[in-house]
This record gives sequence, C-alpha cells and structure tokens, in this order.
Amino acid sequence: MKRNKWPNLTRSLVAILRGVKPDEIEAIATALLEEGFEAIEVPLNSPDPFTSIEKTVRLAPKHCLVGAGTVLSVEDVIRLADVGGNLMISPNVEPEVIKAAAANNIITMPGVFTPTEALAAVRAGASGLKFFPASVLGANGIKAIMAVLPPGIVIGAVGGVSEKDFAEYKVAGISAFGLGSSLYKPGASADEVRAKAKAVIKAYDAVFGH
Repeated sequence: MKRNKWPNLTRSLVAILRGVKPDEIEAIATALLEEGFEAIEVPLNSPDPFTSIEKTVRLAPKHCLVGAGTVLSVEDVIRLADVGGNLMISPNVEPEVIKAAAANNIITMPGVFTPTEALAAVRAGASGLKFFPASVLGANGIKAIMAVLPPGIVIGAVGGVSEKDFAEYKVAGISAFGLGSSLYKPGASADEVRAKAKAVIKAYDAVFGH
C-alpha cells in the first residue's frame, strides 16, 4: 500500500471552487494564491473542470496542491494526472480510486463520516481524511473519532465550515479545512473571492499563529 504524505503547507486550507468556469479560473486562482491559499480544488461537477485544473496547475507555485473534488472513478484519477493535478478529494471511500491516485503521486483526501469509513480510507492509503459534513458531526464528534485513528493522519473539516469556526476546531486538534460556499459561490468575481480569502487567512493566522 502506497501512502503519499500530506505536504507541510503554511496553512492547510483548501479552496473549493464548485461551479467555477474555465474563463473565470485564472483570475480567481490568482487572487487565492496571492492571498496565501496553497491548495485549490475544482469539483468535477463544475463546467469543464479538467480545463480549469490544468490552467490552475500552470499558475500555481510547485509546492501548492491543485486538483479535483468529487472524484468517483479511476478514469477521473487518470485524467487528473494527465493535466498535472496533485490533489484528489472524493465524497466517499473507494479503495481503487485512492490507490490509483497514490500510484500517480497524487495526494488523497477521501470523504468520511464514521469510524468505519475513516479506518477503511486509512487502510487504502489515504493521505488525509475529509470529515464531511463537518457541521453535522461538529468539532467534538470528529475529535471522538480521531481517538481511534492512527497518529499523524491529516484531518480536514469540510462542509458548513467558515473562518468563524477555526477556534472551535483548533481545540479539537483540527487545523485543516476545506472552504466552499463561505469562500466562493458560482458567479463570484475575483475581487469578491480575494476579499473573502483575505478575511479567511487573517482569521486562520489569528487562531493558529502563523
């Protein structure tokens, strides 16, 4: 079993750009990168997502994570690798998808909700775990499940989470977050995304001390 290690980013914040269009991505990705985001996800139910991912890969510094969300098949993993993506986020635990991504040197963060799913993802070689929807489990619910997980696995809170929740999750030992609608909604301008990104980075640094 191959497990690609989650990189040592300055801030483990993933910008989720669900619904972004290829003609919008460069301005929005540039704004996010300039404000301090080091991980960008384009869900595959966005318009022409692989084009947007490929454009973002070209823009982003080499240490950044750029990739796809809502990845459901090995075929999607192969396409992601072909456009240079290095991050695979899925809503579920599909061992063959996780293993295919790992084989292509792609960082993986499958979606989990229960201890059974979390341990299955770890067994398949996941780089990290996306607890989704985090707002339903809450910081304490995720913390309780973390007690049975191997140390060192990156835990991300995604779904109904904004910068207002960072302090609560820090108490539970969680410092990785995926931010979707609180950061970007379809049709948002690059300037709007930049303003929200600036607020997110400021809040993250205030809580986690960067």
